[in-house]
Amino acid sequence: MNSCHRRRILIGPPALAVLITVAGCSPADDSASVAVPRPGAEVTKMCQDLDEALPARLDGLGREDPEPASALTAGWGSPAIILRCGVVRPPKMIDPKVAEGADPDAVAGGVNGVSWLMERQDDGSFRFTTASRTAYVEVSVPEGRDGTGALVDLAPAVKKAIPEGIAD
Repeated sequence: MNSCHRRRILIGPPALAVLITVAGCSPADDSASVAVPRPGAEVTKMCQDLDEALPARLDGLGREDPEPASALTAGWGSPAIILRCGVVRPPKMIDPKVAEGADPDAVAGGVNGVSWLMERQDDGSFRFTTASRTAYVEVSVPEGRDGTGALVDLAPAVKKAIPEGIAD
């Protein structure tokens, strides 16, 4: 006669809490964390106007703002497409090689009346930064996700809140 022995392992609440923490099953893990820009008062006001005009859905993704909460940042989906308003001018935006098209990792272009500088990042993601606007708006798109739909969806809000011109 073959007998199987089954062992029952009981884990008490303190051990279960440790196991969940070690396994990374925290609800906070899904929310992105980003650095909040610190622009001057005039740009901050434009960014607040942009925040109010942003769509609830971006390229089919629901809005899930990153931490810490701020009117200067927004996010959609997971992994998140992140928008930061009031960032400093990207160095490649003033590099003459970029204007001549010599830098393959930085390309200028326009989507629905908004000009963008597109930069491929080392991790395979893309960073888009508005050009010819009085405040810089940066949109980071994770690797494997097409940013075109996001830029199309963002264009009306950017045009409404951030006037054309040259940012400081």
